[in-house]
Order: sequence, then structure tokens, then C-alpha cells
Amino acid sequence: MSEVGETLGEKKTFKDKLKIIGPGAVITASFIGPGTVTTATRAGASFGYAILWAVVFSIIATIILQEMSARLGIITQQSLGDAIREQFTNPILKFGSMWLVIVSIGVGCAAYIAGDLIGTSLGLTTLTGIPEHVLGPVVGIIILILGLGGNYKFIEKIMITLVIIMSITFITTMIVAAPDMGEVFKGAFVPTIPAGSILTVIALIGTTVVPYNLFIHSTTVQERWNKPSDLKESRLDIIVSIGVGGLITAAILITSATLIRGIEVENVAALSLQLEPLLGSWAKVFISVGLFAAGLSSAMATPLGAAMTIGGVLKWENGMKDKRFKAVFVGIMVIGIVSSGLGLKPMDVLLFAQALNGILLPVISILLLIIMNNKRRLGEYTNSLKANIFGGIVALICTGLGLYSLVDAIKVFMGS
Repeated sequence: MSEVGETLGEKKTFKDKLKIIGPGAVITASFIGPGTVTTATRAGASFGYAILWAVVFSIIATIILQEMSARLGIITQQSLGDAIREQFTNPILKFGSMWLVIVSIGVGCAAYIAGDLIGTSLGLTTLTGIPEHVLGPVVGIIILILGLGGNYKFIEKIMITLVIIMSITFITTMIVAAPDMGEVFKGAFVPTIPAGSILTVIALIGTTVVPYNLFIHSTTVQERWNKPSDLKESRLDIIVSIGVGGLITAAILITSATLIRGIEVENVAALSLQLEPLLGSWAKVFISVGLFAAGLSSAMATPLGAAMTIGGVLKWENGMKDKRFKAVFVGIMVIGIVSSGLGLKPMDVLLFAQALNGILLPVISILLLIIMNNKRRLGEYTNSLKANIFGGIVALICTGLGLYSLVDAIKVFMGS
């Protein structure tokens, strides 16, 4: 009887562990967007499995940085925005860091929301035939209504559902594609940079290690956890959720590398066509549902990230119920609704946002490392030596890639 009881207890414990999935899944839902789907598809089509290692690195980097952000939120019950505002006493450092974050995150989210909405509507357009410029604003209005409701728990459930849908869709297509697993493992764990692949490597990392997700995470963990003993659950949530996100991105790249290697990819419809011999009429449905889920999850997170970041930095006390928070959320969504409705492709703004993010990611990662070593704020829960070493490596690589991306964006911008 005792053995049976222990077995039942273990099953119950495992089930209870699954229930803690939440804030981490929101981060996964955020970074798996149309940009990730398109970038991973092009990466596989252009370079096969060779740069799959970039997905592995980006997931490890995301787990390291998001764990720090979550630990900060749980231990201090303050957001990363609060910590940045309070970290420096020097007025130049204080207000310089605050406004760099506010402007960069605000402009970046405003630039990318239209792409999120258009990506969401592409999935529906493929199934319904209704044009993207009609569906984009409709999706935007629905997200706007959900956001104005101010119910984080409800939004979290939607995000978790979307992650499950994406997992089933993209992982199933990868299995059906039957890749060469030896080549897959080689691409994942033997880093190579084929000619012409550096920008794609940067794009793969940039679509996963997202600056505003650090602000979202430090805020959302407070909805669920508030004491040091909760750190273990939070870390499990991060590892499982973001690990699943990495598997989704890898599955898209692997499927593309297996089926459309060497084909010029304009959009993910190419992947759908190549799946038809394997999935028949279901190919279009699978890819469309996956793209819709990716677009919707990212489109919900973009204005949420902007509002949480700006609200934290400027010390708005009432979170999602604050009128100023809602004003930022509405402002970002209106930009997206109008842009997607007009069918605009604001390339100049996107390049400018890329340049800002090229600066912002290393700045935020370095600021996070500084904050996580502040004993006055975190006490015994400051970074360990190991956390500092791994975090420092991530920050250093992000800085190098960010500078490269910034220089490239400036060249393209000047050339246009």
C-alpha cells in the first residue's frame, strides 16, 4: 500500500508542477511570433540545419536572463523598471537609462505591432480568403478589448493555450517531415557560420532574446509568487516554458531544412506547399493555425510589454488597471490597427527600431547584471559567481551581435 501511495503521490506532484506553468509561457508566447516563424523558415531553407545552434544558444541565453528577471520580481516584488529607476543616484545615469528604455521599447513595439497583426491575419486569410488588411484591424480590436479588461489571469490562460497550439502544430509537422537526426544534432551542437548566414544568426537570436520580455516577466511573476521559497517553481516554469519555445522554433527550422532547402522563401506558404504530399489538404490548415497562434500571441504581448516597461520605469502603481497603462496599451494597438488596415510596410521605422534594439538588448542585459549584484536590494539572492559568468558571456555576445546588427541597419538605412 505504501508503494502505491508513493506512486500516486508522485503523479500528483507531477500534475501540480504542470499547474505552475504561467509567467514563463507568457514569455514563450511573446517571442514565438510571425518574425520567428519566418526567420526560422528562411534559416532552414537557406542553410539547412547548420545554424540550428543559434536557436540552442538563444534559448539558453533567454533562460539565464529571464531567471534573473523573475528572481528580481519575486524577491523584491518590484519590476525591472522599478529597479532601473532606483539603481543609480547620478541624475545623468538615472534619467539616461530610464528614457533610453522608454523610448526604445515604445518605438520598437509600435514598429512591430503592425507586423504581428498582419502575421496573425495571414493564417486566417489562407483559410478564409478574407484579405489581411481587413482581418488585421479586426484582430487588433479584439486584442484591444482583452487588454482593456485588465485581467492578467485571463490573458495568461490565452497565452498558454496558444503555446500548446503552436507546439502541436509545428512539432507534428517536424515529425512528419522525418529529418536526418544525425544532421540535426550536428547543427544543434557544432556551431558553424556558413557564408552569408551571420545576419540570419542575429535574427534568430534577436527574435528570441527580447528586451521587453525581461520587463514583462519581472512584473507577471508577482501575480503568482511572492516569497523566496517560490523561486524553485518559477525556475521550473522558465525552463519548461522557454524550452518548449525553443523546440517550436527548432521544429520550424528543421522542417524547413528538410523540405525546402535551397528554395527562395517569400513567406511560410512555401512550407505549406511542401507539406502537402505528407499531410494532404491538412498542410495548409496546420501551417495557417500555427501562424495564427504565433501572430496572436506576439500581438498580445507587444503592447503589454510596452505598457509594463513604461509603467515600471515611471512607477505607475496600479499595474494593468492604471489608466496610463491602458493609454500606452491603446496607443500601441491603434498604431497597429491603422497600419495593418492600410497595408503599410513601414520599413524605415522597422530599421530604426532594429537599430534601437541593437543598442537596447546589450544595455538591458548589462543593467540586469548590475542590478542582480545589488546586495542592498536582493540580499542573499544576488547572482552567484556561476550566474555572473554565464550572464556576462550572454551580455558580451549580445553586445557583439547588437553592434553588428546596428551597423548593418545604419548601412541599409543610409543606402535607402
